[in-house]
Amino acid sequence: MSSVAGPRLSALRFPATPTTPTPDGQRAALLADPGFGRVFSDHVAVASWSAERGWHDDAVRGAEPLVLHPAAAVLHYAQEIFEGLKAYRQPDGSVALFRPDLNAARFARSARRLSLPELPPEDFLTAVTELVRLDAAWVPDPPATLYLRPYTVATEAFLGVRPATEARFAVLASPAGPYFSGREVGLTLWIDPELSRAAPGGTGDAKCGGNYAAGLAAQAVAREHACDQVLFLDAVAHRWLEESGTMNVLLVTADGELVTPPLGTILDGVTRRSVLEIAAGHGLTPVERPVSVEELREGARTGAITEVFAAGTAAVISPIVRFREPAGEFTVGGGEPGPRTLALRAELVDLQFGRVPDPRGWRVPVV
Repeated sequence: MSSVAGPRLSALRFPATPTTPTPDGQRAALLADPGFGRVFSDHVAVASWSAERGWHDDAVRGAEPLVLHPAAAVLHYAQEIFEGLKAYRQPDGSVALFRPDLNAARFARSARRLSLPELPPEDFLTAVTELVRLDAAWVPDPPATLYLRPYTVATEAFLGVRPATEARFAVLASPAGPYFSGREVGLTLWIDPELSRAAPGGTGDAKCGGNYAAGLAAQAVAREHACDQVLFLDAVAHRWLEESGTMNVLLVTADGELVTPPLGTILDGVTRRSVLEIAAGHGLTPVERPVSVEELREGARTGAITEVFAAGTAAVISPIVRFREPAGEFTVGGGEPGPRTLALRAELVDLQFGRVPDPRGWRVPVV
């Protein structure tokens, strides 16, 4: 797969031009109950790209509306990508990121798949770091976090199906509470038998808006059946588990395996990968293999599958206790969050918030 090339003069620095900050009292009120994706910090990191100049005009500056020509390619051909990662307040008041190198690498892979310019991983990390440093006051106390949304959109004004020759990169910062507020008792997922998220050879393993837009209809069906999210099956046989609308899915078996569908048409989630890497410490053997809906249904009935959970940056680790489908519903593990799910979540969250040692070097100090 070819990537979009351009001149590479020097690494980007993202110099800061601070704006007038939100008053302390107003910011504190917003941080007290930020919700998810509703509140934004004072600044954004930005850079432009063109085929002639490469990446340029990098800066961290006051957040303002993005001005696009009505013919901008992103509006007509959905040429865009994004990422999601978080900044975590540490016990000593400092701030750290969690495995941002994985987000940077995935961002570059998504760019290649969508024929967008690749932002070098070191520039991605600089943009995120400089924004967090300038807006460190927006990082809330645990359990809330500062959610970071890097993205690149095609901005060239033209009507025609080809890769754009101009693009815009930016990073937003949004203080965030729990993604599934009030759902700590466990999620209910709708198993959709018809609508698919991605097909082999498509963009399923890229983090692009089109994947999420394509899943909105299925999420609406899930809500009609009083479910929190949808569980997508494969696009060919409508039999094999893929991922949820916003999360990877993992299963704990009675014989001590932690099973998750293989990569290919699903997202290579940072949380998914991290959970697989800490599984052995919880007596679990990580296994990536196809899982059929029949195996899920029968395993829940017989107890061969004891726990199911979802994993993602926004959702962290969220227990799944019930599935609904056109033929009815079934529960897993007696309908309660499982002990290994909760233990994995506790270790991961403690790592992110700096409450336990970090022998793997996953935490990256910022401030």
